[in-house]
Amino acid sequence: MNLVSSANGKASQSPSPGPDAAAPFRPLRVVAIGGGTGLSTLLRGLRRHVIAPGQNNNDPGQISDLAAVVTVTDDGGSSGRLRKGFNMLPPGDLRNCMVALSEEEDLLAKLFNHRFRGGDALKGHNFGNLFVAALTEITGDFAQAIQLSSKILATRGRIYPATTVNTTLVARMDDGSLVRGETNITASHRRIVELTLDPPDPAPLPETLDAIERADLITVGPGSLYTSLITNLLVQDIPAALANARGLRVYVCNLMTQANESLGLSAAEHIERIYEHTRAPVFDCALVNTAPFSPETLGRYKAEGASPILADIERIQALGVRCIAGDFASEESVVRHASGRVTGALLALGRTIPNRQG
Repeated sequence: MNLVSSANGKASQSPSPGPDAAAPFRPLRVVAIGGGTGLSTLLRGLRRHVIAPGQNNNDPGQISDLAAVVTVTDDGGSSGRLRKGFNMLPPGDLRNCMVALSEEEDLLAKLFNHRFRGGDALKGHNFGNLFVAALTEITGDFAQAIQLSSKILATRGRIYPATTVNTTLVARMDDGSLVRGETNITASHRRIVELTLDPPDPAPLPETLDAIERADLITVGPGSLYTSLITNLLVQDIPAALANARGLRVYVCNLMTQANESLGLSAAEHIERIYEHTRAPVFDCALVNTAPFSPETLGRYKAEGASPILADIERIQALGVRCIAGDFASEESVVRHASGRVTGALLALGRTIPNRQG
């Protein structure tokens, strides 16, 4: 059972609709912001609740409109090679989101996820990345190439790059040094203090700002604190759009700490680091895992220098953020969020949102 800590620090049962439970709710407009495997895992869960075209369903747990805002600063692997060779934005994270929003058993989705294992030129490249690169050359517009690829995969949702400006991540580390590029930042053994983009303040797509303004529910995370989440929040006007959003804003906290990105940081400290970059509070709620992990999982992650993120509920509440705590983890070879349970908690929150927008 999920728990919601109240303002006095006590835990209560998951949010209930309250006295207006009988009032009709329209399906939700949802925006999910992030990158990496965390965002694609979340989208896979949300996709199952998106109303299919032509379906007439007024269940408040359903989603009428789903939009993903995805980081585009990757400079490694297949995406990095295409970025350098074609002077284009990296398609990898966007491709993962397209596949997550498509029918998982569909052959086209498997094709888009296929990685070539042979051939000097093709080895390591992902077919979906190459497909997006080809469409970008044909159309001359990366954002349009993403939309066309999404149509081909019949995705249940729209996918937007956080910006169409070719930007580079720059991190100031705890020793004062500057490290450029996502790959170099991830490989560094120093702790990140501040993240910036070069050039600074790149413009977002107007569709992104419109989606945030219209959303009933907005999620940020899960994903690498700096290179998957904060990088999106450095794009011009996105922090202000979140600060002024009328929808419920939810931070989905990571399960484990990560090398120089979040080593030793608690759940509340993750939020504080985000606020240091947005310069404004942008969350109403935080979804935090409090379920224990098996000794085998703890031992495996400890060997990598990682550990479960501390759910410091009182400190989260002191930030003015309501904490929704519960079992949100799936233990397999790699710890991931259990997309079904996370989605269930998010939709439960969605049912508490008054029908404020037309």
